[in-house]
Amino acid sequence: MLTRIQKQKIIKDLKEKIQKQKIIIFVDFTGLKVKDLFNLRKKLKTIDSQIKVAKKTLAEIAFKELKGKTLQSFDVKNLRGQVAFIFGFKDEISPTKIVWLTSQENPNLKILGGFLEDQFIEAEKVIELAKLSGKEELLRRLVGSVSAPISNFIYILQANTKGLLYVLNAIKK
Repeated sequence: MLTRIQKQKIIKDLKEKIQKQKIIIFVDFTGLKVKDLFNLRKKLKTIDSQIKVAKKTLAEIAFKELKGKTLQSFDVKNLRGQVAFIFGFKDEISPTKIVWLTSQENPNLKILGGFLEDQFIEAEKVIELAKLSGKEELLRRLVGSVSAPISNFIYILQANTKGLLYVLNAIKK
């Protein structure tokens, strides 16, 4: 049984995490082995994300005390099973990928939904996010797209210069 002070600490911690997050993912971990939960926690930590297990009543209090109207109107008690909250602090895509891949490996981990930009999103949307390319991959594609015309232009200039040199050498001989 938790004391009143412990409950207040949990609520305060949840509120801080909710305010700093870029995405929250709700998962049902009923039947998940402790080692699998620990491995998920380790994977999430590498991408600046966290998993927090808390009682639904405490989580509901934390949501209700926050400012966003959508967050206040969200009822955590409607989520089924043992609920864990996954907070993505760095970006929106990486935590969804890890959670989705883990849920593919272990059917006891079920994605229930989440919050993105203060809007509730269904589990299907979370899975769609997980299937998107990551931030680093998108940046690589952007750099490739931007640098391709420049490198092609340089190649053409070099080809013209080389062609001129070949013609001059031919004339010289």
